[in-house]
Amino acid sequence: MGRFVFFLQEAVRALRRNGAPTLAAVVTTVVTVILLGVLIPIFQTTQAKSEQIRSELNIQVGLFDDATQPEITSLGTKLEAIPHVDSVSFISKSEALATLRSELKDKSIVEQLNTNPLPASYEVKADDAANLPGIRAAIMPTGADGKPQPISPIVNNIFDRQQASQQIEEVTSALKIVLTVMTALLIVASLMLVGNTIRLSIYTRRREVEVMRLVGATRWFIRWPFMIEGVVVGFVGGLVAILILWLGKLTVVDPLSNSFNFLAAQNNSTLSFPALVAILFAAAVLVSTIGSGITLRRFLKV
Repeated sequence: MGRFVFFLQEAVRALRRNGAPTLAAVVTTVVTVILLGVLIPIFQTTQAKSEQIRSELNIQVGLFDDATQPEITSLGTKLEAIPHVDSVSFISKSEALATLRSELKDKSIVEQLNTNPLPASYEVKADDAANLPGIRAAIMPTGADGKPQPISPIVNNIFDRQQASQQIEEVTSALKIVLTVMTALLIVASLMLVGNTIRLSIYTRRREVEVMRLVGATRWFIRWPFMIEGVVVGFVGGLVAILILWLGKLTVVDPLSNSFNFLAAQNNSTLSFPALVAILFAAAVLVSTIGSGITLRRFLKV
């Protein structure tokens, strides 16, 4: 216990002596943790929203108005038999018009219609949005003439959101890459600045380190005060950053969650705020400690 107190006193003394570099390292740690604390929930929320949109993607199979009930029933059976089809729902002309009326802000547009121009249709949902192209190909297989032919003569047209699905995949993939690159850059920057801070502290005490090595002090005996410096930098930086994130959550995110669905989605993310705080705090301390340890290695080669 006495040795630990000695190491802690040495670390605090070194931090005070190098106030400006230490402050710079703490500020860098704060900025790094805050950016990670913002980017990770944004990524999780975007991922959750993209999965929600993907789950809502479907294929609408429009029917001719003169289709008979037996033909409609037969088509429904064929659609349900297609691989990767999760559900098939019949939407009548009146139901389609009611849905349109509910989605329009100006209800007078629907009221002015003399007839119902919307066709009856089948709504086909896939077990995974990635299987929608295959389901579409099964509904419109290639005929003998090399052109797509519907599996039933009552099929008028097919419309889906295949382009939207592809765009969602591209945006999600790009977001993953951007987040990974930014995280790596933030960690590297934090390691370098914390390492430079410890390097300045070691440089001012290099003679002391050399003497301690020459009189037989072990490397870990010399290393511990500097490692504790890194822990202190990470602890203070992580604590300040988490406090800022917590205040931001209480004053900005939570009050606006009732107005913005995107912000409300963060409440349903797989990573809760306490878990995120624990991860960020541990990462701040770990990165600062590693930065100290890496920098110290070259000065211990006496």
